[in-house]
Amino acid sequence: MSSTTLTDYDRPTRTTNRLAENRSNKIRIDFQSIPKKGKERVPNNPVSIGSSRCGRGQPLLFIAGPCVIESEEIVLEVAKRLADLAASRDLQIVFKSSFDKANRTSVDSYRGPGIQRGLEILAKVRETTGLRLLTDVHESAQAEPAAEVCDIVQIPAFLARQTDLVKAVAEATARHGGVINVKKPQFVAPEDMIHVVKKCEAFGNTNVLLTERGTMFGYGRLVNDLRCIPVMQSFGSPVIFDATHSVQLPGGATTGGRRDLVPFLSRAAVASGCDGVFFETHPHPERALSDGPNMIPLQELPKLLDQLVRLRTLALEFSESIWVSTDCIKSNSS
Repeated sequence: MSSTTLTDYDRPTRTTNRLAENRSNKIRIDFQSIPKKGKERVPNNPVSIGSSRCGRGQPLLFIAGPCVIESEEIVLEVAKRLADLAASRDLQIVFKSSFDKANRTSVDSYRGPGIQRGLEILAKVRETTGLRLLTDVHESAQAEPAAEVCDIVQIPAFLARQTDLVKAVAEATARHGGVINVKKPQFVAPEDMIHVVKKCEAFGNTNVLLTERGTMFGYGRLVNDLRCIPVMQSFGSPVIFDATHSVQLPGGATTGGRRDLVPFLSRAAVASGCDGVFFETHPHPERALSDGPNMIPLQELPKLLDQLVRLRTLALEFSESIWVSTDCIKSNSS
């Protein structure tokens, strides 16, 4: 039998489509042994965030915290609880919160304390708890100050195709040895996220995470196509599953949500092989100033994290190798 290989770009569509067509002639193939194309820059995998590692063969990375910085007191309360969970259960947890929710539906909705005060509070989280940090930016000018404080700078889904913003964040995080997390837009096919990855690489940062957060299904409804996980992983980047934004119900003056569905979707995503899970959590979601209906009550988080850790062990066992049809890969020798 001739030796075979897949290009990075071919894997997601050709493997997925043809696997269903031809199940009769199969070989076993370990994707980690497949060489990369030429001398192209490729994303780092695993990606290091301090002492944590996210990606192939690694424990889950959990990204968690309140949607928006409401006050220093609430942020530190949540961060200390998460730090205790990380220490007592040996978990990889990154703290997240936003200093400005620039995409709020209503002009009257709370947006946050702003970049200066917000980054001061996030820096205090690191000093107090030792947790690594993630925040998101909406403008190119925010990239540098955010990257100075946070280990991961996130590009929101609605802005993931904005080249100037991707450039600013990729360059700033690269200067500070940080990571860029790009959320897949609700209107973009997973195969097209390769272009975002290539932009990040071209602008100097190969420490790239991609996040699945649902796809619009008509008006006011998001659905998760779990094929997004292996498709985006095939580009070389670790993939995070955003469990709480996936249950949003967009529309109206404020966005609704179904937090009761978070455990079901997050378990399905981990079983499907995602490398990390993103949660927004709050001591009292019903009183939260942003995204309360989809945030997990802080006291309910430990049980769910324990379940996901157990599932990750099985998922890693199952993903050591996969079956693909011999006619969906290219021969590189006669």
